[in-house]
Amino acid sequence: MSAPVDPTTTPAWTELSTHRDAFSPDLRAWFADDPGRAERLTLPLADLHVDLSKNLVTDDILASLVRLGEQTGVADRYAAMLAGEHLNTTEDRAVLHTALRRPPEASPALVVDGQDVDADVQSVLASMSAFAERVRSGAWVGVTGKRVETVVNIGIGGSDLGPVMIYEALQPYADAGIQARYVSNIDPFDLANKTKDLDPETTLFIVASKTFTTLETLTNARLARDWLWAGLEKAGAISGDEASRTDAVAHHFVAVSTALDKVAAFGIDPANAFGFWDWVGGRYSVDSAIGLSLVIALGPDVFRELLAGFHAVDEHVASTPLERNVPVLMGLLNIWYSNFLGAQSHAVLPYAQQLHRFAAYLQQLTMESNGKSVRWDGTPVTTDTGEVFWGEPGTNGQHAFYQLIHQGTRLIPADFIAFVNPAYALQDDGRDVHGLFLANFLAQTKALAFGKTAEEVEAEGTTGALVAARTFPGNRPTTSIFAEALTPRVLGELIALYEHITFTQGVVWGINSFDQWGVELGKQLALQIAPAIEGDDAALAAQDASTRALLAYYREHRHS
Repeated sequence: MSAPVDPTTTPAWTELSTHRDAFSPDLRAWFADDPGRAERLTLPLADLHVDLSKNLVTDDILASLVRLGEQTGVADRYAAMLAGEHLNTTEDRAVLHTALRRPPEASPALVVDGQDVDADVQSVLASMSAFAERVRSGAWVGVTGKRVETVVNIGIGGSDLGPVMIYEALQPYADAGIQARYVSNIDPFDLANKTKDLDPETTLFIVASKTFTTLETLTNARLARDWLWAGLEKAGAISGDEASRTDAVAHHFVAVSTALDKVAAFGIDPANAFGFWDWVGGRYSVDSAIGLSLVIALGPDVFRELLAGFHAVDEHVASTPLERNVPVLMGLLNIWYSNFLGAQSHAVLPYAQQLHRFAAYLQQLTMESNGKSVRWDGTPVTTDTGEVFWGEPGTNGQHAFYQLIHQGTRLIPADFIAFVNPAYALQDDGRDVHGLFLANFLAQTKALAFGKTAEEVEAEGTTGALVAARTFPGNRPTTSIFAEALTPRVLGELIALYEHITFTQGVVWGINSFDQWGVELGKQLALQIAPAIEGDDAALAAQDASTRALLAYYREHRHS
């Protein structure tokens, strides 16, 4: 793998620095002087309608950003990823989440490291679909012969955030009478709360752990198994002997894992384990077997439509010149804001309650991918990397944090996402509630872009100190993303859009966006501290003074 290009040494970086030094954004004037700005900077991305016109860029700045993408090799590195080159340098792995959504008839076949990737992916998808149909039809039953009513996915990180986000977003498509729930946190409340009203006889657990060693996931899986056994024994459905317990687990647990020996040791039939590959990073894995709960709750056809949306964006990135390539342009805009204009965070504001977990999903995708201080060759980065991604659905956010975005001192670029047609069309006193909702979506981006001058405030009759309080500076950058409806295909397109935004930024910064060593140290230290929690005085003595004091407080106040 070639060494990364230092972006700060490129001619484009010099151009952008010059633009910044002379920069005085004025969206009001730009729109007034350029009637074609909105049309020129609104681009199609599959089924998405993406308006970049309210961003703080001129045509010259955009051209320099595109040249930065060219000079840092964004297109070449994307092609290398699609071909299966080992872009994940620290783990010597290919990065092939895009292969998970290649259609069955894709040609030529993708062969990487001697393995037919297409055949592997389609085989697992077929197995997932067949199993899901058994559950959905009632052919798969629990140990007492009752059909499944609830699927509980046990995973963490990428094994949880993607599935729960998509399930919440696509609930109108859940048509089999099967509810999905998601347990991730090792906090005992999570599992206890998610199972407290469930019937063990109608519950199916999916344990999602590639290695079947993830501490949180395996702890929760064992707790779920204990819950199952206790509930079935209390109902008289099984006896307490080992054979009946093993039979119960075989009927009520399946796995997403490649560690078949560990799966079998837990009691799960390896025939009911669905695998994925080391070239799938956790935060890029929702369209792999990690999505099994979605295939069950929503159906194989819906899942295939979701994959088609991912693939449509993959194809756009692969075939569209950078100057019209929407994910690349959005990634380059993020570079402009974070590296040249000092932005440290990025808001994602969906005007769709169904996307209430979308920002949480993006937090892992973006910050675990690009929260790095070394480049892919091990050398230090040469500029700031990463942004803090956050957000909430509108209009809730309007009554919480929009004040800071509108009138605060920090620059916070924001992406607004909305859909023309709602999942549920409701009327209030003869008015279309969704239309009122979208009026807020449109009004916020307009207010952020153009603001309100002191003269406009005074013209309304406001005087004195209140004028300044009611003045809005404007020039707050936003991107508007519209689609006709939140369909499975459109959701796949949205997710892939942000995957490729993240990829673009990682390439410009020269970092490996596909490892996550930063999470390892805390895991290791937790294993060292656990004995001290449990009363081991030697382990307690080995801790630093602050940790010892906190452990002492814990021991003193923990109820037996």
